[in-house]
Amino acid sequence: MPSIFSYQSAEVDWCESNFVRSAVIAEYYNTISNVSFFLLSPALLYLNRQYCQKRAVPLYFVSGLLILVGLFSMYFHMTLSYVGQLLDELSILWTLAVAYSFWYPQAYFPKCIKTRRHFFWLTGITTVISTLMSFVKPTLNAYALNCIAFHLLYLTWKELKKCNDKRVHRMAAVMVMWWALAITSWISDRWLCWLWQAINFPYFHSFWHVLIALSLLYCCPLVIYFDVSYEMPSFKPKLEYWPSDSWPVVVPYVTLEEPHKQC
Repeated sequence: MPSIFSYQSAEVDWCESNFVRSAVIAEYYNTISNVSFFLLSPALLYLNRQYCQKRAVPLYFVSGLLILVGLFSMYFHMTLSYVGQLLDELSILWTLAVAYSFWYPQAYFPKCIKTRRHFFWLTGITTVISTLMSFVKPTLNAYALNCIAFHLLYLTWKELKKCNDKRVHRMAAVMVMWWALAITSWISDRWLCWLWQAINFPYFHSFWHVLIALSLLYCCPLVIYFDVSYEMPSFKPKLEYWPSDSWPVVVPYVTLEEPHKQC
């Protein structure tokens, strides 16, 4: 029986051919494409530094976990080991759990949950149970994690109905566009591998890594914008673009203004 740390001991193998470009790296492009997560985290921290000065813990926690997601995903695609697969998937699960714990609006708490501290406990217990369940059928973990995106899209829709800022709506639309391209790449690599291998282009999972990082680059400022509205009522969140509004391709970030006015 192979070790759980052994190369190709995972229950999942993506479409890219193994050990073609390196004798050490199983899926070369799927591995190096995770560099996008190492760029994502410092970009979020630098651009949203005004928010970090007032509410540092959530963004520092999430940014640090996103780097771990990139590291563990690199390790998994480099080795295709069972341990690598679980580290990859569980790092995503715990990143989502931390993001929910800090940023989930109290307005949407279950009626039995009265405080943020109680919600932390609920999220923690749910995540521990989910972690244990992930060992039962690891091949289903990725599908379950992707389903969480639909709840996030639903929450975004609920918040946008209450917001008249056109910039926020535009940012949400771009986020959804990147996510749609990302999930299409993921599904294509998983279900249409025979086609991509036939034309010698089995690289859609590496596109998934880059595209989902781009989606998060828009998603996180959107979440921060709504978090300021809920948790920092003395400030008004304002959406800005880097490097400037006039550029055709921009990166959004949030600044804080006083006094706060309801969106």
